[in-house]
Amino acid sequence: MYLGYIDESGDDGFPNYSSPIFVLSVVYIYYQKWQESYRKIFEFREHLHLIYGLPKKQEIHTKEFILNKKPFEKLGINDVNRVNIFEEYCTFLSNLDIKVINVAINKLAIKKAKYDVLDTSFSYLIQRIENTLHHLDSQSKFLLITDPGRVGKMRSTSRRIQRINYIPVKGLPGTSYRKEINQLIEDPLPKDSDQSFFIQIADLFAFLSYHYVRNKYAISPLPNRMLRIINDQKIFNWLNLLKPVLNLKASSSDPYGIVCYPK
Repeated sequence: MYLGYIDESGDDGFPNYSSPIFVLSVVYIYYQKWQESYRKIFEFREHLHLIYGLPKKQEIHTKEFILNKKPFEKLGINDVNRVNIFEEYCTFLSNLDIKVINVAINKLAIKKAKYDVLDTSFSYLIQRIENTLHHLDSQSKFLLITDPGRVGKMRSTSRRIQRINYIPVKGLPGTSYRKEINQLIEDPLPKDSDQSFFIQIADLFAFLSYHYVRNKYAISPLPNRMLRIINDQKIFNWLNLLKPVLNLKASSSDPYGIVCYPK
């Protein structure tokens, strides 16, 4: 049994949207490793509190943390130390007993008039979790946990692909075969991100994947406010640091396994 924690970066709107990219990230962990991993995360948060004054139970939204937005600005942690914290965070996560899959939708590449960004990205995410776990143990099951905001639409998607699921045939455009999802149990369950270290970790991966895709496809430069603190090379450095926990097989065409559609 595996537990998968999901978070996103960007908005899932189309054709009207505020971000050109949407990313879903899932952090999944074998249930018998959960307690040990939680303990390690809590001990790491105690370390950050002792060294930098970051409250142990403070929810970390990566974008707001790096930009020193509310509620972080009142903590008085300067830019250098926030980058140091993030660097330590990535180093810590690279040794945690988790795996991560990231799925991105590049809206600028969409040719259809109608395109359900959330349904598409969530379908691909579930398919890749299923494929991965099937190769590990065809009898293993997984359960998904997500922030409540999109859980209704995710429920519809997960129910549909357990009944009917078509997968494109690689190298044969326009052809597909049926392979229903059968290792997912229950509907996606809601949990507030401020109550889950694992959802907050998924937020970190979604943030890095968003900016990696933005740079890879030359969609836009890094925002000026962020450029004062980090640059694109930092994004690459952090992803390289995190490679041990990235599911690189999720996309054989990407060095970090980040899945990006449309092709």
